[in-house]
Parts: sequence; structure tokens; C-alpha cells
Amino acid sequence: MKLALWMLRHSTSCLERRLCGWQSLLKQNGRQALGCNRNIYSETRTWERDYRPETRKSVEEYWHSRIKEQFQIISETDKSKPKCYVLSMFPYPSGKLHMGHVRVYTISDTMAHFQRMRGFQVLHPMGWDAFGLPAENAAIERGLDPEEWTKSNIAHMKEQLHRLGLCFDWNKEVTTSQSDYYKWTQFLFLKLFVAGMAYQKEGLVNWDPVDQTVLADEQVDENGCSWRSGAKVEQKYLKQWFIRTTNYAKSLLDALEGLPDWYGVKEMQANWIGACTGCYFDFELKVNGEKVGEKLAAYAFFPEAVYGASHLSILPSHRLLHSDSKLRHLFQEQFVSDTDCQTPVTAVNLLNGQEIPLIISAKEEFKDRLDTVIGIPCVNPEDSAVAQKLGLQWREVFETSPDGTEKLRNSGEFTGLDRRSAIEAILKHARNLGIGGHFTSTKMRDWLISRQRYWGTPIPIIHCPSCGTVPVPYEELPVSLPKLKSFTAKGTSPLSTASEWLNCTCPKCKGPAKRETDTMDTFVDSAWYYYRYTDPHNSQKPFDNLLADFWMPVDLYIGGKEHAVMHLYYARFISHFCNDQNMVKYREPFHKLLVHGLIKGKTYRLPSNGRYLKKEEIHFSGPDPVHAKTSEKLQITWEKMSKSKYNGVDPAIVIQQYGIDTVRLYILYAAPPEQDILWDIKTDAIPGVLRWQVRLWALVTKLIDARSAGVLPCPDLLNEKETSEAKRMWQSKNYAISQVTSYLTKDFLLNAAISRLMGFTNTLSQATPRVILHSREYEEALVALCIMVAPMAPHLASELWKGLSSVQNKFFTLCQWNTDVLLQQWPRVDPVYMQQPDTVQMIVRINNKVCGSVNVPQQVVKNAERVQELILQSELGIKQLQGRPIKRAILSPRATLINFLVE
Repeated sequence: MKLALWMLRHSTSCLERRLCGWQSLLKQNGRQALGCNRNIYSETRTWERDYRPETRKSVEEYWHSRIKEQFQIISETDKSKPKCYVLSMFPYPSGKLHMGHVRVYTISDTMAHFQRMRGFQVLHPMGWDAFGLPAENAAIERGLDPEEWTKSNIAHMKEQLHRLGLCFDWNKEVTTSQSDYYKWTQFLFLKLFVAGMAYQKEGLVNWDPVDQTVLADEQVDENGCSWRSGAKVEQKYLKQWFIRTTNYAKSLLDALEGLPDWYGVKEMQANWIGACTGCYFDFELKVNGEKVGEKLAAYAFFPEAVYGASHLSILPSHRLLHSDSKLRHLFQEQFVSDTDCQTPVTAVNLLNGQEIPLIISAKEEFKDRLDTVIGIPCVNPEDSAVAQKLGLQWREVFETSPDGTEKLRNSGEFTGLDRRSAIEAILKHARNLGIGGHFTSTKMRDWLISRQRYWGTPIPIIHCPSCGTVPVPYEELPVSLPKLKSFTAKGTSPLSTASEWLNCTCPKCKGPAKRETDTMDTFVDSAWYYYRYTDPHNSQKPFDNLLADFWMPVDLYIGGKEHAVMHLYYARFISHFCNDQNMVKYREPFHKLLVHGLIKGKTYRLPSNGRYLKKEEIHFSGPDPVHAKTSEKLQITWEKMSKSKYNGVDPAIVIQQYGIDTVRLYILYAAPPEQDILWDIKTDAIPGVLRWQVRLWALVTKLIDARSAGVLPCPDLLNEKETSEAKRMWQSKNYAISQVTSYLTKDFLLNAAISRLMGFTNTLSQATPRVILHSREYEEALVALCIMVAPMAPHLASELWKGLSSVQNKFFTLCQWNTDVLLQQWPRVDPVYMQQPDTVQMIVRINNKVCGSVNVPQQVVKNAERVQELILQSELGIKQLQGRPIKRAILSPRATLINFLVE
């Protein structure tokens, strides 16, 4: 029955073809002979027979703007379709694209086209992570306005992106340095502040003692010196703003379980967060029974045992011994190196009112990043030893029931609870009081967001001598950056020199006050940009929750592995916080993550001084490259492309040489996305993709030639052998659709998808002339191939589609021939193919010559050993192969063919 259904598809009436065909041939009268004009079909309605470099240039020039116009039309929101949010990490506007940019945006552009062709409403936005140090450095070194420098770079990079033929939703564009964006960054900061999640305390910074300024980590060289003055950088305590990300550590860790595989990134996130088994409790410090206005958060490894605390312990490196704290001198007087030193300072546990001594530990470090811990002797022998040595008192807080259950005693209202119940109850009580109680790890610290820089989002806080720290009212946002003439203020932030901006009125008491002069870490800007893309022009709130809930979570997030920890952690934190604030429905912002590797170039260094060399400084004539001046043998490595290492490749030059589609195909084909590409080694892929484009063009040329030769196509004219060949075309088509769709949806193996399409192209290239002319299968296979190539090489595929559209007497009617290829539906596997029989016909070749076929079970067609065994046991095998030495058996499951090489 299934065979009959398949044959029925081939019995189209030849008479109908003959009757309509002559009219088609008459229409071709007067048309130029194929190949006599070197212009492309879309311009001349004459098909160019060969795909030459000049043809490629004409194709890309013609289709470049048209593809973008199509994209703008189909990118309008249509909520009747299922959504797909494809997001690539937005770039810093340095002014020039590099090959790493080309890779990430080629991947995202390909995936956006693919999902749109599958029927999804796709959001594929682009923006600019525009605050940051390079703009400020440019202002200092060249006297440029950071805002104008940034705008100029954005304009230049935007033009470069356009030249690459990338299709972004530019109407969704955001720029983090514009006030219509950072107004809402400030809004989110205020939300955090009101929720008790943003606070100020002293923290360590890099201090340039000559320039009297704070340096970012990037401004400190490998010798620990300032990039600007050359002075040895010091560590100094300054008041800094922090966000309590530790409160969300357990939530962020647990949520990883519900996410799909992230190419090892989930494990990286989990390792960075660490096991969240303890928590912090807040303590208030006293001296001689008097409060000193200082609070301290201390870590408890066993929170349920907190009533058994004997002391609080800090490291000798703790800020209380080194900062401007009023207790510093007191601590320094008590400190003796390598000794546990009890101080006159006591700490009151705000959970239970218990007052315990504060000691300076003899240890140089605690576990991981801790600097303050609660000493609980009943659960820690080391704490017990310290308490006994110092003569401290403590309570035993556990007792064991006859059934072996440990329960609390001497623990106030929690006495009698088992340990698990006690943990939940004590932590909940602490959280309700706002004094800690959030599960976190020993590795995590709160997020330091302060930067003593100009070019960043101003922190919307006012400092009033009467009212203290006061948030800027929401209605007064944004707190805009003032224009400055100098960006090198001594000893403070550059914003402190803008007196008119700095001096303000307190929103509470209306008295004189001053603005906060720190700006925010740029990670804050990029921690929520994916939400703003869903509603970028909203002037009333950061984003409309209905729009955010429609588009979120991001279905595919694409970026470099170097951002797999910090950026992802902060972005996930902000999303969890927004969910708790009822601003969004979803807790996790990203569903699938695609991390791409680097594009590396070969570097040459002098071993004597480590200096990188330009190519013109090197002799390549000998067996090994040497320095041209000294003949010194060079150190050769593969490193991330960089201007300073002279190993970069200018995308514009490569595109000019090979074309947009060739570069796209190379980027996608050279390696799986998560692996690095070594540019010189992998350049063999460029000739490969160039040849493939030529073969694709030749397939369309063959079909046009066949259907223009005056013979009308009729499947009934195919003989048995040709019908069998056509069926293999049909099988190859369905196999390719199945595989390519799987590669692009499950593992994003774009290189494997291209490899499969190349193999599919080879299969079609072997078609005999009569099959090309008469078979529906060849035409349908070529249509499917062209559509599947389109997301990866849109310019070439668009012109190929125009060529296919011009073919006379087409069989295939399930596509829209009057619209372009990127507007077609992604091909689907034929239902009949999905209902494959239990057995398949395996073609048997001996020394490359077909000698018959044998039916084998469907489930063993990929098992070479089992197929060979069944063939040898068959009548054909006994007759043709028995007694003949078999040197090798080559199985091709796709073609259901096995080739025996015998002596």
C-alpha cells in the first residue's frame, strides 16, 4: 500500500504537460541565449550559467538591500504566531568590528532567519553596551567628549554591521549610555535600594598614589603599576555601593536544574556560586556596652546551631583593621600576629540578642572568600579549641532522641525542633527581621557596583547631613551626567568637580545636600538589557510587563564563553529580583545558551623580551620563522585576535576578497560554535565553501537547461532504474531535512548542518539528465536544498530561488514562487518517509559495480557489521561473494548502499 502511495505521486498526466508546454516554449522566443550576458537573472531575466567572482559580487550587491527590506516587513510583531527571541550579546562600541563580532552575529542572524522560516515571530535586536572605560580614556588622552566619541563609534560599527548583510530589528535598538535607557537602570537600582538589596560600605579599591585616583582592574598592568602614572598601585578602602546578590545565591543555584544543557556553562555557574549550605546573620557591634553604629554580617556554617555561638572571628586583613572605621585603632592595639586575639568589642546577634566577644583570628584566611565567621564550638572542633583557650562560654544546642534524631535545646523558641526544621524556621525568622538568613556559599560576595569614574550610570542617591542617605525620587529620574571639561579629578570621582550638578536639595528635608558621585559598574547596564529590547521606547517604565512576558525568556542567547560566569550570573540575578517584584512572569531570563569559541590568529613573539612581531619583521623563508634583524627563533602560539598582537584579520578585507556569503559559510562551517577557530589552519574551509557555492549554482543551471531544451517533463517516461534513482533523491531529501533541522534546533551544530547540505548537494550532482528533466523528486529536492541554504547564505540562495522560479513546467506547487526564498516555509519531512517500512532495500556493489539488492531490517541499516553478515547469508551474497576474500566493506546508510571490495 505504501509503495502504491509513493508511485501515485509520480503519475502526473504527460498530456497535460504537453498541452501547456508549447505555450511556455513560445514565451521563451526572443529570450537571450543562456550565458551570453554576465549580469544576474534578477536584473536581466537571463540566467548566468556559471558562478564566478563577478557573479557573486553582482548577486550580493543586488540582494543586500532587498533582504534587509524584507526583514523589516516581516519583523513586525504578530502575536498570532509562536515567538522566538534570538539574542546575541550586545557589543561595546569600540569603533571597529573584529572577526569575533562577525562570528557571533553570523550565528544569530542564521538562527533568526531559520526560526522565521519555521513560522515563528522572531525578535532579533541589537544595541550597544556603551558606558565604560575606553570612552573615558579617549577623553583623557585626546580631549574628546566621551558621548560624542561613543556616538561616532556606534555610527561606524552600525555601518559595518549593515555591510555584513546582518538583519537586526533596528527599531528595537538600545544604547546604555543614553538617558532614555539609564533612567531605567537607575529605576531598578532604586527598587533594589528600597528592598534593602543595595547598601554602602567600605571596600578595597586600586589606588594610584601619584594621580590620586581610583583605577579599574584593567588599568593596572601585570607588574601592579598604574597604566597612566606608572606608580605602584596601592589597595585603599573607600566607601562603595554593593548589591546583596548573596541573598539570591541559593535561588540562582537551584534554578540551574531547570535549564537545558548549556555546554558546561551550568557547571561553571554552579562552581562559581558554590554549595549554599550556610548563611549570614547580622550583628551589631558594641564597646563597653555602648553601640558604635557599626554592623557586621558573619557567616554561619551551621545556621541551626547559632544559639551555641561563643564568639565572632575576623581575619587580620578585615576592613575593620585597615579602613577609616572608628574601631580601627582599637583593633590594631589588640592585634598580635599568629594569635587569636580577644578584643573589647562585642557583637550582638540581632536574631536572638546574644552578645558574644569579637576576636581577631590567628588564621590568615578562612574558607574561600570569608572574612567574618561565627564561632560555634558544639559543631566545630577548631572553634571549640579557640573558645577553650580564651575561656569563652557557650551552650550545647543539640540533644539526641532515643530514635537517633537530633533536636535543638537551649535555642529559645526553636527548642525541640529537629535540625532540618530548625534551619528552615531560624532562617525564615531572620529573613522576616531583615537581618540575613539567606542560604549562600562561602565563595560568594555581594556585588560591588561602585566605580569612581565619569562615563557610567550615575547612582541615584543623595547624601544629606540631616537625613543621611536618601534615594532620588522616581519622578526626578534620570539623574543625568553633566558635561565636564576634565576627567582627571585628584583623589575623587570626576563628578565631584561638577559643583552645580553635585550640590542639590534633599528630597526629604529640602535642605542642602550632595549627590552620590560614584557611577555604576557597566555589568549593571547589561544585566537587564534583554528586557528593554521587548519595549525599547517606553517612557513610563522600563518595559511593559505584557510585552516582556510575551517575548521572555530569551529562546536562544549567543555569546562568548568569557561571559559565561559574571554577566550571566548578574543578568539571572536581576531577572530573579524582577520576578520577586512582580515585574515579570518568568524567573530565568535565558532558555538555551550557545557559547561560541574564539577566532584565533597565529602570533610571533621574541622569546628574549616577549615582544609581538608584525609579519614584515619576520623571515619565513627557512624551516622555522625567525626575526628578520636578529635571526632569533620565534615563539609561535595561537591567541585571540588582537591589534596589539598583530594577528588580527580585518573583516572588511576578507569580505571584499571572498564575499559576504562565503565568509558566513566559512564562519559556520570551520568548527562547531563552541570550539575555537584557528584562522590559518582552517582556511582550507574557504576553498571548500567556494566550491560548494559553485556546485549549488550548477544544480540550478542544470534544471534550467533541462526544462528549456524543448522536451516536456513527464515522470511516466522514467524507466525502472531511473525511478529507483528518483526515489533515492526523495529519500536523500527527507534525510537532509530531518538532519539539518535537528542540527539547527537541538545542538546548534551549524557546521554539521552545512556538511549535510554539502553531501545532499553531491547526491543531486550525480543525478542523470533524464531524472533531472522528468522527475518530481529532483525538483523538490533542489527546492528544499535552496530553502535550507538560505539562512546561512541568504544572498546566493535568493538568486538561486529566482532561477528556480523561472523554470518552466514546474511540478512543485507547495511554495510561494512569487515571493523570495527567505519568505518560504522551512521544508518538512514527507509523512510517507516517516512511515518507513520495517525493511529497506540495500543496494549491493562489488568492486563499485552494482550487482543487486537485499532487503534488510530498518533498525540495522547503520550497523555495518550486521548488514555485511545479512548480505553474506542472502542468496545474492552466497552466489556472488562466497569464497571470495573481502578486503573491505563500505556501508553508506544514507544511500542504503554497501560496497564490497574483493580480490
